[in-house]
Amino acid sequence: MSLLNHLSNLAENADDLLRRARTRLGLLHPVQVLPYRSYGTPNRLYVKGRVLTNKGITEPDPSDSYLHNLLNMYRRFDSQEIPGAHLCIRPGDGSEHTVVTDEEGYFTLNIEPQRLNAPVDYLWHPVEVELLQVAAPLPEMRISTAPVLVPPADAEYGIISDLDDTVIQTSATDIMRMARTVLLRNARSRMPFKGVAEFYRQLQLGRNGKRNNPFFYVSSSPWNLYDLLEDFLALNNIPPGPLLLRDMALKRKQQGDASEHHGHKLKELDNLLLTYPQLPFVLIGDSGQEDANIYREVVRRHPGRILAIYIRDVNLPERSAMVERVSKELRGEQVEMLLVKDTVNAAEHAAASGLVFSESVQAVQAEKEKDEATPEDPGEVK
Repeated sequence: MSLLNHLSNLAENADDLLRRARTRLGLLHPVQVLPYRSYGTPNRLYVKGRVLTNKGITEPDPSDSYLHNLLNMYRRFDSQEIPGAHLCIRPGDGSEHTVVTDEEGYFTLNIEPQRLNAPVDYLWHPVEVELLQVAAPLPEMRISTAPVLVPPADAEYGIISDLDDTVIQTSATDIMRMARTVLLRNARSRMPFKGVAEFYRQLQLGRNGKRNNPFFYVSSSPWNLYDLLEDFLALNNIPPGPLLLRDMALKRKQQGDASEHHGHKLKELDNLLLTYPQLPFVLIGDSGQEDANIYREVVRRHPGRILAIYIRDVNLPERSAMVERVSKELRGEQVEMLLVKDTVNAAEHAAASGLVFSESVQAVQAEKEKDEATPEDPGEVK
């Protein structure tokens, strides 16, 4: 067993002992249930969430200091997961399903409901989640709602997007800038890429005018950042979608395995395309990591399913050259992968391809210009 595996086991054991001690002494923070946005079909729902202690992370505010944001980030990663918690899932057909959280506090359940609750905003079917039993005092709010996305039959296509350096300015290729952005800013002070919100709204609208094309966000960010990412999408009026994040683990991958980033994203993409075999997809990513190679593999595994691929250029010549090589390969498979400088370029192609209305380009251009008038840095350290 590697040194990293030993360290991981020690950390998990220490965490378990600390939780047990806090429980015995009555020092455990109040417990909360965090249902995650998930997805499904009229015949099968996938419900996921986590039971954690509530460390009192506050709502984001533009006036929050960098120190306040840093403390909130610390609380996200210091929160105590609750294994062995019993929950009841009610999909809306009168049935009840019991599930128990695993050692990391997660619960997952696949349900085959007889019927669904009425959708909210065309796409989202509410599923009731009740906390029944936990090795700690039960919280006052025991019942919560898990929103599960079910694409309607007349959806034109789905959109699968990366988050970091595709939607959110993260600077993943610059470690110091990335650390400053991730650790010291909140959902209000982190910045979207210029015009991206309008471009995504136009893709959701499509050509049928019903705004019912589903979005899915696949990222290697840890589940600990779920609340921050969901708040970010809502605050910037970016279409919501299931956030398919990664469990934070210290264990080293086996030699010869795909990278964690590559393996996680490819697995989630495969699951989505298999879940919706009749739905074509648009893929969106950036050139900073492995998105182009991952999307090439998706095209080959699921021929005829991908309508277009947009890769945002992060201005690294060697990465741009790699994307261009992959793009050339995919032309032989009748799939266009575009390396785009901004969302206006992507909107122009989408309009020319019949994915969005031609008027969408002007709307994206107008929002891009508005975003350009917004200061890049909302303030200095307070």
